[in-house]
Amino acid sequence: MKYIFISALAATACFSSISDAIATTHLPLTVSSKSVANGKPIPTKFAYCMPDDNGKSKNAENISPEISWANAPKNTKSFAIVVVDPDVPAEFDDANKDGKTIAENFPRKNFYHWLQFDIPANITNIGENMGKKSTSGISLTNDFAGGKNAPEFAGYDGPCPPWNDARLHHYHFTIHALDVEKLGVDKNASLSDAVAAIEKHTIAKGKLVGTYSNYKAGK
Repeated sequence: MKYIFISALAATACFSSISDAIATTHLPLTVSSKSVANGKPIPTKFAYCMPDDNGKSKNAENISPEISWANAPKNTKSFAIVVVDPDVPAEFDDANKDGKTIAENFPRKNFYHWLQFDIPANITNIGENMGKKSTSGISLTNDFAGGKNAPEFAGYDGPCPPWNDARLHHYHFTIHALDVEKLGVDKNASLSDAVAAIEKHTIAKGKLVGTYSNYKAGK
């Protein structure tokens, strides 16, 4: 009977451990959008520029898409939005030049289109066209600025790949759940510092990816 009693205790402990593991298992943070379908082309209204009738590009509406998220951990203190295009040419010497084509395998780098943080934990949605107007959190100046102190470039600015770039661009809309209410960087921080701080304090994240191109082969 002693052996049976010990076995029962072991079974109880094992079941308890499994139950604890199930209780602490968390669903992935999910990201969705009424504006951008995952893996699909981004509509031109959400772009900074769009194809014109001459094989080049022209200004577009450049409004930010709606984005929502769910299933954040219970200990989430704030959120951050990071939108990055990793397909931007590493050099722009031949960008948007007649008679030139940027090859699909040309070296690439990250280009940040939207960085917003210190979004309160009770907010799980940013509405359409609120990427520059939202009062939820800090919208950092993005890579369109060419410098960190250009307030007109704070917040969202949409896709505008070179019209002679043969590569399809991918825009990663990532929501980060953070373990701090305030990230500790201000609106004049560098993008690299802010992204590093976001990654340091991320406890969960999820994303969707939209595509975009201004390129027409044979033009």
